[in-house]
Amino acid sequence: MTEEAANGSDGGASRSEGASVAARDELAGVVDLFDALTREELARALSELAFKQRTETNEEAIAAAIDAGIAEYYLVSAPEEAVDVAGANEDDGGSVDGGGVDGGGDEAFLAVGPAAFPTLPPNATDLPYILDVPDREVDRERLADVVHNRLRDDALEAMSAGADDRLETLIDVTYDLEAWAPVDASPIRERLVDEVG
Repeated sequence: MTEEAANGSDGGASRSEGASVAARDELAGVVDLFDALTREELARALSELAFKQRTETNEEAIAAAIDAGIAEYYLVSAPEEAVDVAGANEDDGGSVDGGGVDGGGDEAFLAVGPAAFPTLPPNATDLPYILDVPDREVDRERLADVVHNRLRDDALEAMSAGADDRLETLIDVTYDLEAWAPVDASPIRERLVDEVG
């Protein structure tokens, strides 16, 4: 991935800043290679890329980059029931071994979000040969419901806080979400626009 995300220079910038958007699109590109990754797997993938690109790995910066990607809907949390994992043992309830997946937590996996234009960073095509990750398939309908509910909750929180920048970001996300999945986000958007207006 780009050096800025690996070494922390992304700094949580707004969506309008091209460099941070590119870094978050690259995060989404890494996840897109696998359809879904646990947070631990994504962090490991980013560390591997930093090593291949001969840049220093900063674990705190990687965690912050993932958090920023989630906050701005480049990545979305996908519960385990929204991800079909090849070879999962049905006898153990379908839980996945590794990566901290605990059988149905709200953030069992990360998937590509509606704001992302997934872009592969240099050397990313090597990752499937490096990471021991089973084949996964995301149920987009289930994930769309999860993301729609999260967007509604985020909108209510931003309106309560009077956070204008956040409100503007979420208005953009309502359009992204409607292009990404068959979801009507217009009621959320109208409330956000009224709040900003």
